[in-house]
Amino acid sequence: MPFFAPRPAVEPNRNAALSPLFLALLALLVMLASAHSAPGPARGGLTLRGPAGTAPVEAVQLATDIGVDVRGPTARATVTQAFRNITADWVEGIYVYPLPEDAAVDGMKLVVGTRVIVADIRERAAAKRAYEAAKAAGQSAALTAQERPNIFTNAVANIGPGETVLVQITYQQTISVSGEMRMLRLPLVVAPRYNPAPAAVDAVSLDGVAEAARDPVPDRARISPPVLDPALSPPTNPVAVTVRLQAGFAVGAVQSATHAIRVTETGPEARTITLADGVVPADRDLELTWTPAPSRVPDLGLFRETVAGRTYLLAAVNPPAIETDAAARPARDVTFVIDNSGSMSGASMRQAKAGLLAGLGRLTSQDRFNVIRFDDTWDALHPEPVPATPAALAEAERFVAALEARGGTEMLAPLKAALADPHPEDGRVRQVVFLTDGAVGDEERIFAAIHANLGRTRLFMVGLGSAPNDHLMRHAAEIGRGSFTEIRDLAQVGDRTRALYEKLESPAVTDLTATFSVPGVAVTPGALPDLYRGEPLVFAARLPGASEGTVTVSGRVGGRTWTRTLPLAEAGAGAGISKIWARSRIGETETARITGRLGGDAADATILALALEHGLTTRLTSLVAIDATPRRAPGTPLVAADLPLNLPAGWDFAKVFGTDRPAVAPADDGAARIVPIRADGAAIDLPQTGAGILAQLGLGLLLALLGLLLGVGLRRSGRSVGDAR
Repeated sequence: MPFFAPRPAVEPNRNAALSPLFLALLALLVMLASAHSAPGPARGGLTLRGPAGTAPVEAVQLATDIGVDVRGPTARATVTQAFRNITADWVEGIYVYPLPEDAAVDGMKLVVGTRVIVADIRERAAAKRAYEAAKAAGQSAALTAQERPNIFTNAVANIGPGETVLVQITYQQTISVSGEMRMLRLPLVVAPRYNPAPAAVDAVSLDGVAEAARDPVPDRARISPPVLDPALSPPTNPVAVTVRLQAGFAVGAVQSATHAIRVTETGPEARTITLADGVVPADRDLELTWTPAPSRVPDLGLFRETVAGRTYLLAAVNPPAIETDAAARPARDVTFVIDNSGSMSGASMRQAKAGLLAGLGRLTSQDRFNVIRFDDTWDALHPEPVPATPAALAEAERFVAALEARGGTEMLAPLKAALADPHPEDGRVRQVVFLTDGAVGDEERIFAAIHANLGRTRLFMVGLGSAPNDHLMRHAAEIGRGSFTEIRDLAQVGDRTRALYEKLESPAVTDLTATFSVPGVAVTPGALPDLYRGEPLVFAARLPGASEGTVTVSGRVGGRTWTRTLPLAEAGAGAGISKIWARSRIGETETARITGRLGGDAADATILALALEHGLTTRLTSLVAIDATPRRAPGTPLVAADLPLNLPAGWDFAKVFGTDRPAVAPADDGAARIVPIRADGAAIDLPQTGAGILAQLGLGLLLALLGLLLGVGLRRSGRSVGDAR
């Protein structure tokens, strides 16, 4: 098979040989992406950077296929991006895209023609230098870098005229659990972030030394790709999704609040889920939920994986639910913070208002409350919380009803105001409910402020809209010792806000610890969080050897001590748990750095060591794939290109960017369209004017045949080796 891997093949069966399934997928993707009509550019795709003041010209089209294998508590995902250059120039394409905030990104392959280049994990600066050198030398190269835990950038150098290039990324993640419901979330679009400006003047210390104003978002250019105005450009960047579910229990309902889906039963515990429309534009996140069949609720427990002589455990334990006596419920101060910035216009604003009004309706006469609203300004309904009298509640309802989405998203000041505790000695339970889409770029400032100002308050985050910033809200809730709730649709407001407010009204499980009977165990998170109604305790651990002994989980709930002991030998088999452990450990170290509990140098050293050991993409490491053979001739120009993204569904372009900003839209002559990738391989109506379709079809069939022959050869070779032993 004439492909090239730039590094020595230490494990030839893994790095030097492609599986028949991957070759078949490659054949399908090359055939579909190459079947595009050649005459002219269409809307969407990578755009060439032209002279100042000129409209961008489309250079590359993108289609994405996502395959996810869910096995009990974990999921393994493969994201294949097909870039098609329809110009006569050599192009470098840059694409900003989202992944789940807890994704352990551990693999990348670059496919150019029949060459497959497997990426190496390197320190970020070293990976960037290697990529730039390869780009300048005319070599095919790809670079995968993390900008945020949920925002990544792919740069692909030297895409030839008329060429299709594939980039395939793999990652591991856990499945979220809330009560009986399991959830898989696949983010499909990076929502535009509001990036607060640096201070207008430099700071001057008491000794007269001037200090340059610090930019709260120093990498703002890297997380701000161009965005298409949906009024001028139709949706672009088509995506196909296939989820193969092995739940580990008898499955009941499988649903999606965000997309129409097709569910195929492949066994009592198995389902295959695809999009009912086959392909969809990348303009909203995909949420998929499933529940056990009635009376078949599983007992969560332990799962294990052994890697390099070490055992990695993933624990998911349900503490007992304690019903609260309404008469014994403590008096509360609840502050509701509602985001009414421009990105919240439309459906998000309706969801936020409905969620806040539902919270007001659950307050009792012993509670106090306040409402704070913010855009690029903020104000509070009252100077501090007031008793929840009928008159006060009616005034708050009028205040909320009058809100309109507008302006920027200056989140820091209203957050600090909500966390401020004017009467820390009064003994009341203090809770903040924060309703937002989280579309800001200064996440680290927000996290540091929560840590510094939290005190006895508990922070509950509510994510809204079609593409909320889950990294901000999940992490804010963790630092704020609260919980995170997502609302994707107005129809979900009732059920999900009811579950949220039941958490606020029920006793939390506190003082949680996990104690192992064997020494030398590294648990993450190190300090286990408080839990609320319907939430399981989830943690990962690394054992120095075999999984022997026990783990005892204990805590306090409703004033009583709760304990559960699990034998480690009974842990079920799991996959990718070592990656999940390392990713969680890295996230915990980042939090310690942001909140000042660990010095920057020490945190970076820990993160770098973990990332290189486990092959993970982080703030400090990147994946780089380089083909050793130069392809672009010396002196041939290379044109840079950026991929414009869709505006998230339901957003208003003018309210987000302002009416004085020109829409970012490629030229459109209506002559061509993007041919989407189909995950199920079903027949697709292809343009009849596609240039080179017969040749590409022949190449696709040849690759598929070679894949089958290679698979047969590998199986025979494996049997021969086994017989020899």
